[in-house]
Amino acid sequence: MEEKRILCIGLVCLDIISVVDVYPAEDTDTRCLSQRWQRGGNASNSCTVLSLLGAPCAFMGSLAPGHAADFVLADLRRYAVELTHLVSHPESSFPTSIVIISASRGTRTILHTNRNLPDVTAQDFEQVDLTQYKWIHWEGRNAAEQVKMIQRVEEYNRTCPAHQRVSTSVEVEKPREELYQLFGYGDVVFVSKEVAKAFGFHSAPEAVKGLHSRVRPGATVICAWAEAGADALGPDGELVHSDAFSPETIVDTLGAGDTFNAAVLLALSRGQRLQEALTFGCQVAGRKCGVHGYDGIV
Repeated sequence: MEEKRILCIGLVCLDIISVVDVYPAEDTDTRCLSQRWQRGGNASNSCTVLSLLGAPCAFMGSLAPGHAADFVLADLRRYAVELTHLVSHPESSFPTSIVIISASRGTRTILHTNRNLPDVTAQDFEQVDLTQYKWIHWEGRNAAEQVKMIQRVEEYNRTCPAHQRVSTSVEVEKPREELYQLFGYGDVVFVSKEVAKAFGFHSAPEAVKGLHSRVRPGATVICAWAEAGADALGPDGELVHSDAFSPETIVDTLGAGDTFNAAVLLALSRGQRLQEALTFGCQVAGRKCGVHGYDGIV
């Protein structure tokens, strides 16, 4: 039987990436080592990784017209990402990110512009045929609308046998109060290092222990902490840890978190234990940091 798809809901944008030897000092003239266009956005990036890992997947997000949109649509098709759920906003501007990558350190700095493109709404989500998916992942954005979407999935799950239910996950990446309502939804909650620090936690184990009371009963909370690896706390209350798998040379950390999320949820969606999924996520994210873009992760 054909494997059901994983649907990721969130942002797609155009990343304009400049690679420099060292990050430019203020008021200086710096020559780029290279420059490229790359499709970006958390949910969009996770779809790229899922596809490279062999998972049927789909993307749902908002799209504005123009050359940038043409580029990202062609790139989504190149990675065999399903495009049936794009929401068109012809009067809006397409979001872009200016990304500066320091070749000597592997770090990246992002300047993001998202002027007037509305996010996907619960009404848009009503058009999604839930029977086509085994897992739906939300990049935390317009949280109030996303809560309604998740509630629709929960209602659907109550009406069907266990093997037909749709698993759900959310990512709380930005330290914004509106997004914190998402903690109470989803089978899996991904929490960023930035959000964990905003709550006063100093490590991933502290974060997952401290935030576990905010997730719903039976849910799992996961926090990746860069070179310190990642930790998770599942329904059984057991703390799970994976070390990081750093490449010999860090080349490009852009999208490493999106890569980690995609690898973890793929492993969980295929029935692997939490420990196995966490380790797999760290391994794939480590491989991604050793290459430009994503094509070298498998």
